Amino acid sequence: MDEAAGPAAITIREAVSGDADGIARTFIESAEYHARLDPERYLVPAVEAISARYQEGRQHPSQADGGGGITLVAEVGDEIVGFVDARLEASPDPMHRELIYCHIAEIAVSHQHHNQGIGQGLLRAAEDWGRGQGAKFASLEYHTANSRAGSFYQQRMGYHAAATIAIKRL
Repeated sequence: MDEAAGPAAITIREAVSGDADGIARTFIESAEYHARLDPERYLVPAVEAISARYQEGRQHPSQADGGGGITLVAEVGDEIVGFVDARLEASPDPMHRELIYCHIAEIAVSHQHHNQGIGQGLLRAAEDWGRGQGAKFASLEYHTANSRAGSFYQQRMGYHAAATIAIKRL
């Protein structure tokens, strides 16, 4: 799953536990961005906690229906510059068709590596994994204030709104 973009070669591969610190750095950068977008709902966790989560493989909750998950990383040289967490899910709604979704739970690319095709490569690799696992759709969510992400997913990657999640402070 190698992809070249710009002057540096980008390698996309399945993550191993030794990638935890690199993933955590990118995760924290994304958390900082989201905390600025919506400080009432987002926070910046301790980098050590995120590193341990990935070191121990706890990023994918165990699934009663046997669904699996994968974490992929993007490397430039020996540096992890992005990652994606994807997992298989099915809707619990009896009105929905019995379909498997490849749910993109997390995706982040280091700010200094934006606009180099890394997010696109990670998302396509996750979709390919899901397709290979029998998924019929890919799904993801993003904050409505994150217009950059919305544009990327809809205009560049072919996603469209299928549902709306509404929240209200209680």
